[in-house]
Amino acid sequence: MPAFLLLALALPSSVVRHSSLRLTFVLAANHHTPADVSENITSKNPDDIVITLAIRTGMCRYNSGQLSDTPLDALVLKILQQVRERSNLNTALVEDICLGNVRDGQAAEFGRAAALAAGFPNTTSACRVNRFCSSGLAATQNIANEIATGSIDIGIAVGAESLSTPNTRLDRDFVDEIMQAPNTDARDCMQVMGETSENVARDFGISRQAQDEYAVVSNNRAEAAQRAGWFDDEIVPITTTKDGKEVVVDRDDIRCGTTYDRLSKLRPAFPEHGERSTAGNSSQITDGAAALLLMKRSKALELNQPIVAKYVGTAVAGVPPRIMGIGPVYAIPKLLSRFNLSLDRDIDVVEINEAFASMAVYCKDKLEIDWSKLNPRGGAIALGHPVGCTGARQIVTGLSECRRRKKQVLLTSMCMGTGMGMAGLFVNECL
Repeated sequence: MPAFLLLALALPSSVVRHSSLRLTFVLAANHHTPADVSENITSKNPDDIVITLAIRTGMCRYNSGQLSDTPLDALVLKILQQVRERSNLNTALVEDICLGNVRDGQAAEFGRAAALAAGFPNTTSACRVNRFCSSGLAATQNIANEIATGSIDIGIAVGAESLSTPNTRLDRDFVDEIMQAPNTDARDCMQVMGETSENVARDFGISRQAQDEYAVVSNNRAEAAQRAGWFDDEIVPITTTKDGKEVVVDRDDIRCGTTYDRLSKLRPAFPEHGERSTAGNSSQITDGAAALLLMKRSKALELNQPIVAKYVGTAVAGVPPRIMGIGPVYAIPKLLSRFNLSLDRDIDVVEINEAFASMAVYCKDKLEIDWSKLNPRGGAIALGHPVGCTGARQIVTGLSECRRRKKQVLLTSMCMGTGMGMAGLFVNECL
């Protein structure tokens, strides 16, 4: 029986009764993949889409961190300046830059202006994509698809978010026709993320204790990774200003010395919706940016660019908006089935965004992920979740971990607001 149907049978009827999920299972069950595809993802062909540079800034706490006075346009400018300097590539060869960003309505203008100021010519186009928490991964997918179809030869995917910049999620309710629709999924898109976390915890029996225990591991792993210098090859120092003074940002803001005893004393963050999600077992609110330079393998060899990794593919899946956190449970099997891959056998490192410990615990347990492979350097609970940046940041972090472990296959995934999941597959080539 296909993996998707087995997963459907394992889930509560309250979840699989939703038509969107039934459709996902039907599509997956009817999808056939050649048996030799799993071997081919690590092959090297001239038309492969490859990553030649993967970098990020430090992840800094919003309002109090060193990036809190650095607005979105400055963040994008600084990461693109680093791409230009570190790639040593003729900027005129870059044909498109796609910025993943969620909260800023002016992101398209900021991205284009920042690219020009960073030294890219006016012949380099720019755009913005918003697919909620997967925006950085969606930007990567957009650039990869453009290259694969021959629209461009070289492009840059950026994920960036300034959560210190004031913004509102929704400034009004949806129109009456949506709010009064018979299908509650439509108006459930109004639910705040904290409410969806409590829904997941309640619906699937994820206890406060399990969430706090998970959060302790995430924080302790990040602290250990930082002390060991594992982040050093992925973070690029940037110079900015904080409180009128020049500062160099080259580290993540993490919570050192986290213990279960400390987390267990924290009050619920969303008491009107439940009592299991807290500031300690939810993703940190941070500012940050990440960038990836992509082109075909043949172009990278022609330009003598170092090949960091191979882009394999992505998948998206929809789930009920009220339990949006379970998105990876559907996106991951959908992506792996396309390439005839086993999560246990073929995947070396897994990066899943820890929007909340409730969804992280659920996804880890439901997919039976080997915890030694999952977020080895800690996830968003420890490092933070600058929403538009995360999808790109996870690629940068995951590939760095693959290099450290001398492993090949990276899987990234995240849940998304309004009820979706996305997953991406990459092969490390720096062994």
